[in-house]
Amino acid sequence: MSITIRQARPEDAAAIYAMIYELAVYEKAPEEVITTPDEIRETLFGADSKTEALIAEYEGKIAGYAVFLTSYSTWLGRNGIYMEDLYVSPDYRGKGAGRALLKHIAQLAVKRQCGRLEWSVLDWNQPAIDFYLSIGALPQSEWVRYRLDGEALRTFAG
Repeated sequence: MSITIRQARPEDAAAIYAMIYELAVYEKAPEEVITTPDEIRETLFGADSKTEALIAEYEGKIAGYAVFLTSYSTWLGRNGIYMEDLYVSPDYRGKGAGRALLKHIAQLAVKRQCGRLEWSVLDWNQPAIDFYLSIGALPQSEWVRYRLDGEALRTFAG
């Protein structure tokens, strides 16, 4: 029973897409997934991509993924890492794949001399919250995340 973490490759795009959709179903928002496997391949692995992805394999099968990118803290004067997604398929939960993915990203952050590693979690996702608290992560409850997207983004952009 071994977990392997590796860099995602373009040929993983369909599997990543499938897990993105699984995640959206879990988060009660499957209708919000508008991307496609081809678009994932182009945007995540294209020459201009600023995003990285990891794959967790359990006994040779894809069990989960993580997507992350470089952020910057003006107060720290350093780069950071923002983790957009961390997902493990239901059949592989509880086997350490999520911990291994997050640990790998944390190791990258330390190696790259980042000042922080951050992510967001839905306030009702208690299993994830409990896991994050168990590894020493702290909620940033004083910050409220805002988003402009869709028509509001286009309207504001003018």
